[in-house]
Amino acid sequence: MSWVVTFLIIALVAGLLGFGGIAGASIEIAKIVFFVALILFLISAVVGLARRSSGP
Repeated sequence: MSWVVTFLIIALVAGLLGFGGIAGASIEIAKIVFFVALILFLISAVVGLARRSSGP
């Protein structure tokens, strides 16, 4: 879960730079990284909640 949070933070920063127009040449890459990290975070959160609820 910590890797997903790390990548989410990196993607959020990249997204802010890309969506803000600061890094105009890399806006598409920032969008892709942002959405991939968001999807990975959501999957990790669902799996973490499922494991916690089905614990011993």
